Amino acid sequence: MKIIKFGGTSVGMPHRMHQVAKIINTTPGKKIVVLSALSGTTNALVEIGKYLTNHQPKEAIFIVDTLEDHYNAFVTDLLKKEQTIGLARQTITSHFSFIRGLADGSFSEQLNKELLAQGELISTRLFYIYLQEIKTDAKLIPALDFMVIDVDKEPIIPQIKENWQVLVRGVQSDTMITQGFICRNHLGEIDNLKRGGSDYSASLIGAAIGSDEIQIWTDIDGMHNNDPRVVKNTFPIEALSFDEAAELAYFGAKILHPSSIWPAQKFNVPVRLKNTMMPDAKGTLITAEELDKGIKAIAAKEGITAIKIKSSRMLLAHGFLRRIFEIFEKYKTSIDMITTSEVAVSVTIDDQTYLDQIKQELDALGFVEVDSDMTIVCIVGSFVSEKKGVINKVINALKEIPIRMISYGGSRHNISVLIPSSYKNEALQLLNDGLFAELRANVDHQEPVN
Repeated sequence: MKIIKFGGTSVGMPHRMHQVAKIINTTPGKKIVVLSALSGTTNALVEIGKYLTNHQPKEAIFIVDTLEDHYNAFVTDLLKKEQTIGLARQTITSHFSFIRGLADGSFSEQLNKELLAQGELISTRLFYIYLQEIKTDAKLIPALDFMVIDVDKEPIIPQIKENWQVLVRGVQSDTMITQGFICRNHLGEIDNLKRGGSDYSASLIGAAIGSDEIQIWTDIDGMHNNDPRVVKNTFPIEALSFDEAAELAYFGAKILHPSSIWPAQKFNVPVRLKNTMMPDAKGTLITAEELDKGIKAIAAKEGITAIKIKSSRMLLAHGFLRRIFEIFEKYKTSIDMITTSEVAVSVTIDDQTYLDQIKQELDALGFVEVDSDMTIVCIVGSFVSEKKGVINKVINALKEIPIRMISYGGSRHNISVLIPSSYKNEALQLLNDGLFAELRANVDHQEPVN
């Protein structure tokens, strides 16, 4: 059994949805297809929710009408037969009647979650209707009937497995369609997985049923060694370990969300990243194995704030770091990087929600300096066999870039440097040129991406 997940760009246009159908029809064996909402839909639903929360129903209805028009135009190009077009229009009318009805009364957080669920519910239904039109045998299994989270909003994998087994008992079809992102909470209410969305759903399903492989199909041919949107001459990586992929995902690689790694890693289910528009490309295979040593890839995480706490009182002071960390714990703010000296501690955060309160409490411990608009550049690989010289390569490549912090040794897979965001693109290109020149010369299985 394979899990095959398609993101919003993969189903965002009728011809791409047609391509998705070709991919699943040419994939042998049993498969569970997990779909995202059509690209742009979730953003539109978020905007509708904001207007309804702010008691602006007219503005909300304008977006609702525009989105409904988009879907009606979509099915005209997706489908050919009058009967299936009629079924699709009924689906659209039903869901948008529900959305439009939200503007008639008081709007709540729970209704907002139900609003956000509509994108995946519509996309899977339209795709299922298309499969019926082309006579592909498939079964639609609602995620709201099996995907559950607990009171802490964490997925309950044993319950997901049990629910799924009950739902598919007796199902003969080799192809089962379900929604990503959406679930039910401990009260049975419609909710969502937030972190990682549909990728997370695919990984959880794969872990729960013990699938052979989880495939994540997007609009790029696997994880690249650098950001192809801003760096010239990047190339896809054929293989990564779970640890390496998790580091890259956490530190900015957009193709995969970090939360999507742990279920697959915990249950040792391989993850393959593929390109819907180039289905024959090898993509990237993520497993527990570390096949190659050395530097694999680079990612960048923007929106970082650096905080330095300087105090001569911390010299040999027992418990000083504990008092600092307790402040961040109090405000539920995670720390990405940390460096220390005898008289100073520097940390980075990516959530500025409680920055003022944090700074106010840190002021009692010493002089506090805050630098905003920073970027963490993360160099990922397996550095055990290359400890001699690996850091020199990084520093030499960035010799023209001002480095605010550097972290090395906390993980065998990660070197992180903190730089001003204005230097991000330049730093990524310099690292690409400095670290991958020899490796890129040997990559002849695919054309570089510009």
